[in-house]
Amino acid sequence: MKMRAITRLLNLRALSVSPAVSKRILRLPSSLAGGRYGYSTQPEDSRPISRFPIPYKKDLPYDIVELMEEVENKSGFLPNVFKAMAHRPDEFRAFFAYYDVLLNKESGNLSKADKELIIVATSANNRCPYCVTAHGALHRIYSKNNRLADQVVVNWNLADLSQRECAMLEFALAIANAENITENHFTKLEVHGFDREDAWDIAMITAYFAMANRIAHLMDLRPNQEFYSLGRIPRVKSEESKT
Repeated sequence: MKMRAITRLLNLRALSVSPAVSKRILRLPSSLAGGRYGYSTQPEDSRPISRFPIPYKKDLPYDIVELMEEVENKSGFLPNVFKAMAHRPDEFRAFFAYYDVLLNKESGNLSKADKELIIVATSANNRCPYCVTAHGALHRIYSKNNRLADQVVVNWNLADLSQRECAMLEFALAIANAENITENHFTKLEVHGFDREDAWDIAMITAYFAMANRIAHLMDLRPNQEFYSLGRIPRVKSEESKT
């Protein structure tokens, strides 16, 4: 199984910063970890990325190894969710196939930045460290805005959102909180140019990541260190670094 769209989504190598810089960014002291893996990204930390076993590469089916190598080669690192989900190969395939369908759909009125903002709001609502960190990074990259995802994580009602983004997140969080969805919800979206198919897309992304958040909680999945610095510091071109 080869899902090139996923690898395009995760093609982050050119946006990475040096290890010296990334070590200085958003470090949670071990004294605050409360005995759980949580946000810890200490390079010297030998604690597992998941409380479930991580399979050896040689023991995995070829199609899963092929996808993981493709993602790692194009991204410069392999997101921990790939390693952790490989514990259940059949579920790995289903999980990433649906991810691909939802996040890389070409039609509709949701941009890549919109989708990532929905994921950040949903994951913050569900208090999921891994998804907030990983998709906050992707939102920074797609939106070229290094502040908005952080604001949404703290309090989306106070974030610097456009009216369109507010309507989008209000609908997403109604889905996330299992509210009774009425025609009024759709009317609020339509005012800002979202049709019924867009509403379906918002709801499906929210529902999928509500599931993903809970899987991450189950595994106590730890974010990769690389995610913290992505999209925060402008990339220095090689020509500029010589001057």
